[in-house]
Amino acid sequence: MKQRINVSELVPQAFNVMIEMEKYLHSCDLDHLLRELIKIRVSQINKCAYCLEMHTEDARKSGETEQRIYALSAWEESPLFTDAERAVLAFVEEVTNISQHGVSDKTFANLQQHFSDNLIAQIIITTNQINSWNRIAVATKQFHPIKK
Repeated sequence: MKQRINVSELVPQAFNVMIEMEKYLHSCDLDHLLRELIKIRVSQINKCAYCLEMHTEDARKSGETEQRIYALSAWEESPLFTDAERAVLAFVEEVTNISQHGVSDKTFANLQQHFSDNLIAQIIITTNQINSWNRIAVATKQFHPIKK
């Protein structure tokens, strides 16, 4: 597989804006492991191998368990996730697949039961950011080198 184009080289100013957004998100109050779960789940939906590799590795380094990472694609069937995490995962799935049904009032109200408006805004921006990264990586066929 060959990468089609290198976005960071072709439009470095735009790429740098995305990097600055990542720095901002890392400075926010949203729990780091929850942020990684969002990035992994959205990357699963978008079938972004590059981001899956990156964020599962980041989650492991931050203390996330293999069992929860493996169960993430079936979170609705797993007892491993808290009610707050379930609310986030349902929300980010609807945001990522927004053209299908939008974001339901029920899903948003459930999110509000667990998070402040400020944290919800951070969840939205995190979801938007990883969707952007996924689309760049998938469109350009960006991938991690194969580890031996």
